[in-house]
Amino acid sequence: MGKPQRNNRRRPRKQEPKEFDEEVIQLDRVTRVVKGGRRLRFRATVAIGNRKGKVGIGVAKSNEVVGAIKKAVTKAKKNMIVVPITKDDTIPHRIQTKFKASKILLIPAGPGTGIIAGGATRVIIDLSGIKNILSKTLGSPNKLNNSKATFEALKSLRGKLEKEFKEEKKKIVKHDRRPGPKHHKKPNFKKPVAKQPEAKQPEAKKPVEPKKESPKK
Repeated sequence: MGKPQRNNRRRPRKQEPKEFDEEVIQLDRVTRVVKGGRRLRFRATVAIGNRKGKVGIGVAKSNEVVGAIKKAVTKAKKNMIVVPITKDDTIPHRIQTKFKASKILLIPAGPGTGIIAGGATRVIIDLSGIKNILSKTLGSPNKLNNSKATFEALKSLRGKLEKEFKEEKKKIVKHDRRPGPKHHKKPNFKKPVAKQPEAKQPEAKKPVEPKKESPKK
């Protein structure tokens, strides 16, 4: 009798959810002139982020497209930053940065505005987790320079993160032991009275003693 046929189909493995979302901003063919002729390579500009405040960008070259993208992702993971995001899902203040010939202007917006941006700026802002923002590119339309200018703008933002803000608020509530109105002393606003100089009393004159006359001879 023949042996029973085995089912050689492998079960598909469950794919683990990725920590960061990846998006290719630009993919270019780069040529380099060498002694024997021209050398063709691929340059990839990739942005990654978790849409919760962490974002990074990476630029890498390779002989193959897949290799360039993988190298760019590993570089982006080393250059991660934390973006301060307010309660309205926007940036804390207005900022303008310049990188080479590219200028980027970022303006905070109210809830419901959305991401008003285009090109590389929109990709990086979306991956960072910002949902309401206004932006304008005021220079070169080069995607590589615009992506780096946007990254520098988000990096130079100054503001308290949401977690730090909540922790500080709890500390203030716990340690707020100010004196009540009963124990509050009113400040003394009375002007100090200047002391008047004392009047000098006239010194008493000593009585003049009469001269004793010598007896006449």
